Amino acid sequence: IFSFLLFFRSTKKKQTRLIVCTTSIIADVVHAIVDGHIPVKTLMGPGVDPHVYRPRESDVQALSEADLIIYNGLHLEGKMGDMFAHMQARTPTIAVSDALPSEHYIESDFQGLYDPHIWHDVSLWSGVVPYIAHAIIKLDPERAQIYTKNAHAYWCRLQELHEYVLHKVAQLPSTSRELLTAHDAFSYFGRAYGFTVIGLQGISTDAVVSTKGIQKMADRIARKQIKSIFLESSIPSKSIEAVQRAVASRGWQVHIAPELFSDSLGDKSTTADTYCGMIKHNIDVIVDSLTS
Repeated sequence: IFSFLLFFRSTKKKQTRLIVCTTSIIADVVHAIVDGHIPVKTLMGPGVDPHVYRPRESDVQALSEADLIIYNGLHLEGKMGDMFAHMQARTPTIAVSDALPSEHYIESDFQGLYDPHIWHDVSLWSGVVPYIAHAIIKLDPERAQIYTKNAHAYWCRLQELHEYVLHKVAQLPSTSRELLTAHDAFSYFGRAYGFTVIGLQGISTDAVVSTKGIQKMADRIARKQIKSIFLESSIPSKSIEAVQRAVASRGWQVHIAPELFSDSLGDKSTTADTYCGMIKHNIDVIVDSLTS
Protein backbone atom coordinates (compact mmCIF):
# COMPACT_ATOMS: atom_id res chain seq x y z
CA ILE A 1 0.00 0.00 0.00
CA PHE A 2 2.78 2.42 0.92
CA SER A 3 4.44 1.97 -2.48
CA PHE A 4 1.13 2.81 -4.18
CA LEU A 5 0.87 5.94 -2.05
CA LEU A 6 4.31 7.05 -3.20
CA PHE A 7 3.31 6.48 -6.81
CA PHE A 8 0.03 8.35 -6.56
CA ARG A 9 1.59 11.24 -4.67
CA SER A 10 4.38 11.66 -7.23
CA THR A 11 1.94 11.76 -10.18
CA LYS A 12 -1.04 13.71 -8.82
CA LYS A 13 -1.89 17.28 -9.80
CA LYS A 14 -3.19 19.29 -6.87
CA GLN A 15 -6.25 21.50 -7.35
CA THR A 16 -7.14 22.25 -3.73
CA ARG A 17 -6.22 21.29 -0.19
CA LEU A 18 -7.60 18.07 1.29
CA ILE A 19 -7.79 16.73 4.85
CA VAL A 20 -8.22 12.98 5.29
CA CYS A 21 -9.52 11.55 8.57
CA THR A 22 -9.71 7.88 9.46
CA THR A 23 -12.87 7.86 11.59
CA SER A 24 -16.17 9.72 11.50
CA ILE A 25 -15.59 10.81 15.12
CA ILE A 26 -12.37 12.64 14.19
CA ALA A 27 -13.97 14.02 11.04
CA ASP A 28 -16.74 15.61 13.12
CA VAL A 29 -14.14 17.74 14.92
CA VAL A 30 -12.45 18.68 11.65
CA HIS A 31 -15.70 19.62 9.90
CA ALA A 32 -16.62 21.87 12.82
CA ILE A 33 -13.28 23.67 12.65
CA VAL A 34 -12.89 24.08 8.87
CA ASP A 35 -16.60 24.85 8.33
CA GLY A 36 -16.45 24.09 4.62
CA HIS A 37 -13.25 25.99 3.86
CA ILE A 38 -11.24 22.80 3.24
CA PRO A 39 -12.63 19.52 1.83
CA VAL A 40 -12.63 16.65 4.33
CA LYS A 41 -12.56 12.96 3.39
CA THR A 42 -13.51 10.27 5.94
CA LEU A 43 -12.15 6.79 5.31
CA MET A 44 -14.41 4.88 7.72
CA GLY A 45 -18.07 5.77 7.54
CA PRO A 46 -21.00 5.06 9.88
CA GLY A 47 -21.04 1.60 11.40
CA VAL A 48 -17.51 0.73 10.25
CA ASP A 49 -15.31 -1.12 12.74
CA PRO A 50 -11.86 0.54 12.67
CA HIS A 51 -10.15 -2.38 14.44
CA VAL A 52 -10.54 -4.68 11.43
CA TYR A 53 -10.74 -2.11 8.65
CA ARG A 54 -8.78 -2.74 5.47
CA PRO A 55 -8.13 0.26 3.17
CA ARG A 56 -9.73 0.24 -0.27
CA GLU A 57 -8.15 1.53 -3.46
CA SER A 58 -10.15 4.76 -3.13
CA ASP A 59 -8.69 5.23 0.35
CA VAL A 60 -5.17 4.83 -1.00
CA GLN A 61 -5.92 7.48 -3.62
CA ALA A 62 -7.35 9.86 -0.99
CA LEU A 63 -4.35 9.41 1.29
CA SER A 64 -2.01 10.08 -1.61
CA GLU A 65 -3.82 13.33 -2.34
CA ALA A 66 -4.06 14.49 1.27
CA ASP A 67 -2.37 17.63 2.54
CA LEU A 68 -3.11 16.62 6.12
CA ILE A 69 -3.90 13.16 7.52
CA ILE A 70 -5.52 12.83 10.94
CA TYR A 71 -5.90 9.49 12.67
CA ASN A 72 -6.65 8.29 16.20
CA GLY A 73 -3.54 6.30 17.04
CA LEU A 74 -3.04 3.88 19.96
CA HIS A 75 -3.50 1.08 17.40
CA LEU A 76 -7.20 1.84 16.81
CA GLU A 77 -6.60 1.65 13.07
CA GLY A 78 -4.62 -1.59 13.36
CA LYS A 79 -1.88 -2.06 10.78
CA MET A 80 -2.73 1.24 9.11
CA GLY A 81 -0.84 2.90 11.96
CA ASP A 82 2.46 1.67 10.50
CA MET A 83 1.52 3.18 7.15
CA PHE A 84 0.80 6.55 8.75
CA ALA A 85 4.17 6.51 10.50
CA HIS A 86 5.87 6.08 7.11
CA MET A 87 3.79 8.84 5.53
CA GLN A 88 4.86 11.50 8.04
CA ALA A 89 8.01 12.12 6.01
CA ARG A 90 5.93 13.23 2.98
CA THR A 91 2.57 14.44 4.30
CA PRO A 92 1.70 16.16 7.59
CA THR A 93 0.20 13.30 9.60
CA ILE A 94 -0.99 13.50 13.20
CA ALA A 95 -2.44 11.05 15.72
CA VAL A 96 -4.98 12.86 17.88
CA SER A 97 -4.08 10.66 20.85
CA ASP A 98 -0.69 12.42 20.89
CA ALA A 99 -2.53 15.51 22.14
CA LEU A 100 -3.06 13.84 25.51
CA PRO A 101 -0.50 13.15 28.25
CA SER A 102 0.24 9.43 28.34
CA GLU A 103 -0.76 9.23 32.01
CA HIS A 104 -4.36 9.72 30.87
CA TYR A 105 -4.26 6.55 28.77
CA ILE A 106 -5.82 3.36 30.09
CA GLU A 107 -3.60 0.31 29.79
CA SER A 108 -4.87 -2.69 27.85
CA ASP A 109 -4.38 -6.35 28.68
CA PHE A 110 -1.31 -6.32 26.43
CA GLN A 111 1.90 -4.89 27.80
CA GLY A 112 2.85 -1.56 26.25
CA LEU A 113 -0.50 -1.07 24.51
CA TYR A 114 -3.26 1.30 25.53
CA ASP A 115 -7.01 1.49 25.07
CA PRO A 116 -7.63 3.75 22.03
CA HIS A 117 -11.28 4.68 22.77
CA ILE A 118 -10.41 8.07 24.26
CA TRP A 119 -13.48 9.87 22.84
CA HIS A 120 -15.88 8.25 25.32
CA ASP A 121 -14.57 10.60 28.04
CA VAL A 122 -15.90 13.92 26.74
CA SER A 123 -13.66 16.02 28.96
CA LEU A 124 -10.59 14.09 27.77
CA TRP A 125 -11.65 14.24 24.11
CA SER A 126 -11.99 18.01 24.28
CA GLY A 127 -8.20 18.09 24.67
CA VAL A 128 -7.71 16.97 21.05
CA VAL A 129 -9.61 19.97 19.65
CA PRO A 130 -6.84 22.60 19.95
CA TYR A 131 -4.31 20.03 18.72
CA ILE A 132 -6.31 19.40 15.56
CA ALA A 133 -6.94 23.12 15.11
CA HIS A 134 -3.19 23.82 15.31
CA ALA A 135 -2.51 21.34 12.50
CA ILE A 136 -5.25 22.87 10.34
CA ILE A 137 -3.92 26.38 10.92
CA LYS A 138 -0.46 25.26 9.84
CA LEU A 139 -2.03 23.97 6.64
CA ASP A 140 -4.06 27.13 5.98
CA PRO A 141 -2.66 30.00 8.07
CA GLU A 142 -4.61 32.66 6.16
CA ARG A 143 -7.81 31.51 7.89
CA ALA A 144 -6.23 31.08 11.33
CA GLN A 145 -8.70 33.44 13.00
CA ILE A 146 -11.69 31.54 11.61
CA TYR A 147 -10.33 28.16 12.64
CA THR A 148 -9.41 29.38 16.12
CA LYS A 149 -12.91 30.76 16.65
CA ASN A 150 -14.58 27.59 15.37
CA ALA A 151 -12.35 25.35 17.48
CA HIS A 152 -13.15 27.35 20.60
CA ALA A 153 -16.88 27.17 19.90
CA TYR A 154 -16.67 23.39 19.43
CA TRP A 155 -14.59 23.03 22.63
CA CYS A 156 -17.25 24.99 24.53
CA ARG A 157 -19.97 22.66 23.20
CA LEU A 158 -17.98 19.73 24.56
CA GLN A 159 -17.84 21.31 28.02
CA GLU A 160 -21.63 21.60 27.93
CA LEU A 161 -21.88 18.01 26.71
CA HIS A 162 -19.69 16.78 29.58
CA GLU A 163 -22.03 18.51 32.04
CA TYR A 164 -25.02 16.91 30.32
CA VAL A 165 -23.50 13.45 30.81
CA LEU A 166 -22.76 14.16 34.48
CA HIS A 167 -26.37 15.33 34.97
CA LYS A 168 -27.76 12.17 33.37
CA VAL A 169 -25.46 9.88 35.35
CA ALA A 170 -26.58 11.54 38.60
CA GLN A 171 -30.09 10.19 37.92
CA LEU A 172 -28.77 6.62 38.18
CA PRO A 173 -28.01 5.06 41.60
CA SER A 174 -24.34 4.16 41.98
CA THR A 175 -25.31 0.52 42.55
CA SER A 176 -26.87 0.41 39.06
CA ARG A 177 -23.85 1.75 37.18
CA GLU A 178 -22.77 -1.42 35.44
CA LEU A 179 -22.25 -1.28 31.69
CA LEU A 180 -21.99 -4.67 29.97
CA THR A 181 -21.27 -4.49 26.25
CA ALA A 182 -20.13 -6.52 23.26
CA HIS A 183 -16.53 -5.27 23.41
CA ASP A 184 -14.46 -3.25 25.84
CA ALA A 185 -14.83 0.18 24.25
CA PHE A 186 -16.17 2.13 27.22
CA SER A 187 -13.40 2.04 29.82
CA TYR A 188 -12.71 5.78 29.47
CA PHE A 189 -16.42 6.40 29.88
CA GLY A 190 -16.47 4.20 32.98
CA ARG A 191 -13.49 5.94 34.58
CA ALA A 192 -14.86 9.42 33.87
CA TYR A 193 -18.45 8.82 34.93
CA GLY A 194 -18.22 6.16 37.63
CA PHE A 195 -19.33 2.97 35.84
CA THR A 196 -18.07 -0.57 36.09
CA VAL A 197 -17.55 -1.57 32.47
CA ILE A 198 -17.25 -5.14 31.19
CA GLY A 199 -16.95 -6.15 27.55
CA LEU A 200 -17.24 -9.64 26.08
CA GLN A 201 -14.30 -8.94 23.80
CA GLY A 202 -11.18 -7.00 24.61
CA ILE A 203 -10.45 -3.48 23.36
CA SER A 204 -10.18 -4.83 19.81
CA THR A 205 -13.00 -6.61 18.01
CA ASP A 206 -10.32 -8.90 16.58
CA ALA A 207 -10.49 -10.77 19.89
CA VAL A 208 -12.48 -14.02 20.01
CA VAL A 209 -15.57 -14.28 22.22
CA SER A 210 -15.20 -17.40 24.34
CA THR A 211 -17.90 -19.60 25.83
CA LYS A 212 -16.23 -19.07 29.21
CA GLY A 213 -16.55 -15.31 28.78
CA ILE A 214 -20.25 -15.60 27.94
CA GLN A 215 -20.90 -17.81 30.98
CA LYS A 216 -18.93 -15.51 33.28
CA MET A 217 -20.89 -12.47 32.15
CA ALA A 218 -24.19 -14.37 32.49
CA ASP A 219 -23.26 -15.39 36.05
CA ARG A 220 -22.62 -11.77 36.98
CA ILE A 221 -25.86 -10.53 35.43
CA ALA A 222 -27.99 -13.17 37.14
CA ARG A 223 -26.24 -12.78 40.50
CA LYS A 224 -26.55 -8.99 40.54
CA GLN A 225 -29.89 -8.93 38.69
CA ILE A 226 -28.62 -6.43 36.15
CA LYS A 227 -31.48 -5.09 34.03
CA SER A 228 -29.88 -4.48 30.64
CA ILE A 229 -26.96 -5.38 28.39
CA PHE A 230 -25.95 -3.36 25.38
CA LEU A 231 -25.48 -3.91 21.67
CA GLU A 232 -22.97 -1.85 19.68
CA SER A 233 -23.64 -0.42 16.25
CA SER A 234 -20.49 -1.78 14.60
CA ILE A 235 -20.59 -5.31 16.08
CA PRO A 236 -22.95 -8.24 15.28
CA SER A 237 -25.55 -8.97 17.96
CA LYS A 238 -25.04 -12.75 18.24
CA SER A 239 -22.64 -12.67 21.21
CA ILE A 240 -24.94 -10.45 23.29
CA GLU A 241 -27.91 -12.63 22.35
CA ALA A 242 -25.92 -15.67 23.58
CA VAL A 243 -25.42 -13.91 26.92
CA GLN A 244 -29.15 -13.20 27.15
CA ARG A 245 -29.94 -16.91 26.61
CA ALA A 246 -27.36 -17.93 29.20
CA VAL A 247 -28.87 -15.52 31.72
CA ALA A 248 -32.36 -16.89 31.06
CA SER A 249 -31.11 -20.39 31.86
CA ARG A 250 -30.14 -19.03 35.28
CA GLY A 251 -33.65 -17.78 36.00
CA TRP A 252 -33.19 -14.08 35.26
CA GLN A 253 -34.42 -12.07 32.29
CA VAL A 254 -32.02 -9.41 31.05
CA HIS A 255 -33.12 -6.85 28.48
CA ILE A 256 -31.05 -6.15 25.36
CA ALA A 257 -30.99 -2.37 25.22
CA PRO A 258 -30.95 -0.26 22.04
CA GLU A 259 -27.53 -0.16 20.42
CA LEU A 260 -24.74 2.11 21.56
CA PHE A 261 -22.38 3.82 19.15
CA SER A 262 -18.87 2.85 20.17
CA ASP A 263 -16.34 3.11 17.32
CA SER A 264 -18.14 5.31 14.80
CA LEU A 265 -20.95 7.81 14.47
CA GLY A 266 -24.39 6.85 13.23
CA ASP A 267 -25.70 7.62 9.76
CA LYS A 268 -27.95 10.56 8.90
CA SER A 269 -31.09 8.61 9.83
CA THR A 270 -30.02 8.55 13.51
CA THR A 271 -29.55 11.19 16.18
CA ALA A 272 -25.95 9.98 16.52
CA ASP A 273 -24.58 11.40 13.27
CA THR A 274 -22.45 13.96 15.15
CA TYR A 275 -20.12 13.45 18.09
CA CYS A 276 -22.39 15.39 20.45
CA GLY A 277 -25.41 13.49 19.17
CA MET A 278 -23.63 10.16 19.63
CA ILE A 279 -22.65 10.90 23.23
CA LYS A 280 -26.15 12.12 24.10
CA HIS A 281 -27.71 9.05 22.49
CA ASN A 282 -25.40 6.73 24.39
CA ILE A 283 -25.89 8.24 27.83
CA ASP A 284 -29.66 8.53 27.35
CA VAL A 285 -29.88 4.84 26.35
CA ILE A 286 -27.60 3.74 29.19
CA VAL A 287 -29.44 5.61 31.93
CA ASP A 288 -32.93 4.83 30.61
CA SER A 289 -32.14 1.12 30.16
CA LEU A 290 -30.59 0.68 33.59
CA THR A 291 -33.46 2.45 35.38
CA SER A 292 -36.53 1.24 33.45
